Amino acid sequence: MKRQMRTYYYAIFGAIGGLIGWQASNLLGLSFGSNLYVSEALVGAVVGACIGLLIGITEGALTRNLIQVLRSGLFSGLLGAAAGAIGLPLSEFLFQILGGGLAGRALAWALFGLLLGLAQGVVGKSQAWKGMLGGLIGGGLGGALLEGSRTLFSDPLIGKLVGLILLGASVGAFISLIVTLLSRAWLEVTSGKLKGTEFILDKFVRAGGPAIAIGSSPLKSEIVLPDPDIAPQHAMLTGDGARFTIKDMSLSGTFINKKRIERTELANRQVIRMGNTEMVYYEKR
Repeated sequence: MKRQMRTYYYAIFGAIGGLIGWQASNLLGLSFGSNLYVSEALVGAVVGACIGLLIGITEGALTRNLIQVLRSGLFSGLLGAAAGAIGLPLSEFLFQILGGGLAGRALAWALFGLLLGLAQGVVGKSQAWKGMLGGLIGGGLGGALLEGSRTLFSDPLIGKLVGLILLGASVGAFISLIVTLLSRAWLEVTSGKLKGTEFILDKFVRAGGPAIAIGSSPLKSEIVLPDPDIAPQHAMLTGDGARFTIKDMSLSGTFINKKRIERTELANRQVIRMGNTEMVYYEKR
């Protein structure tokens, strides 16, 4: 999936999460008790869990990585529940006590987006601060759209429906967009089952950072390529703060620009082949 298209799918999955959150909160009831803030916290937790879960599974779904779907979806869903439980009562508090209105709602939901962005940064392939920044912007905009929708539609249920869909879409889109715009290094798959998919490598570029494995096993590799001719852990990438070095770990070989290598430093636009899959390495200076 092209990096630009990732933003589209993050927005779609986030919107679906908002829709599910709307339906779930309606089924459970709009009021959970006599205390307004307890009720808001519980509703927020339900909505946040739904949006967080759907945004969390997006990357794994696009790369067909079931392990990442489960891990990221669970972590983002839990953080989303916590963020919603904090964000919705906070927005109500700002509205009731400080007269925050639209700005108060936006500020509270910006916190919600920030926590979801943190979850994506931790389990994804980008520095956490990028996801947090995207979530902060998306949550703030989505919160304003949510409040606007609630006042625009005469039917409060319809206003809530539209608002939560826009909130989820905004958070998902900006988490992906900021990571995409600020990415420094990535791999684009140009042949094979994942043709067109791009893997952002920024999380691993720093000196002394963790190595990243490329292979066919989701249990042994961070970048998973569904190719029977690729070893479970075919090659390793390590960063030195500026560039990546790739080391072959397989019997069948890793090829750079059609030449078999054991270990080499990657340069912009080099073609990497493993099994029947080719990728192009890109970097921005």
